[in-house]
Amino acid sequence: MNDTNAPQIRGTTILAVRRGENVVLGGDGQVSIGNTVMKHTAQKVRRMHHNQVLGGFAGATADAFSLFARFEEKLEKFSGKLKRSAVELAKDWRTDKMLRRLEAMLIVADSEQSFLISGTGDVIEPDDGILAIGSGGMYALAAAKALVHHSDLSPRDIVERSLGIAADICIYTNSNLTIEEL
Repeated sequence: MNDTNAPQIRGTTILAVRRGENVVLGGDGQVSIGNTVMKHTAQKVRRMHHNQVLGGFAGATADAFSLFARFEEKLEKFSGKLKRSAVELAKDWRTDKMLRRLEAMLIVADSEQSFLISGTGDVIEPDDGILAIGSGGMYALAAAKALVHHSDLSPRDIVERSLGIAADICIYTNSNLTIEEL
């Protein structure tokens, strides 16, 4: 149960775009508590499992770090198999009492697949190769979908421009970007 008087940690926009043989995952660097920006340069996107998997988080930072650690354990246990690791993390997250309290979401991607993993047990693979989470996620998602369908931009350019649009609209998103590509 959340304490409704506790300041909420908000923020972030994470976006994954897969086009052709490339996948790009990017995120902004803002961390906000309530209506105060606490950090401008947080690293919410990173490489995992021998640089073969990308991951990005939105939500409470400590919760996300805990989920990253558990996801990396799953990747090791299942020899880097992304889908199996994602499903196993989602199962644990849904059934474990302590994990169920975590307030974060993950996007993970390798050279072949991308997934959104949530605490409700969802493991979602997009039809069009585009995923977004966080407070500015829907702005970035809409921008990325438009750019994918109406331009020849590279996935990296699409991620950069879409995150820029989200930063222009969402007060919990900034333009200090971390972008990783496979």
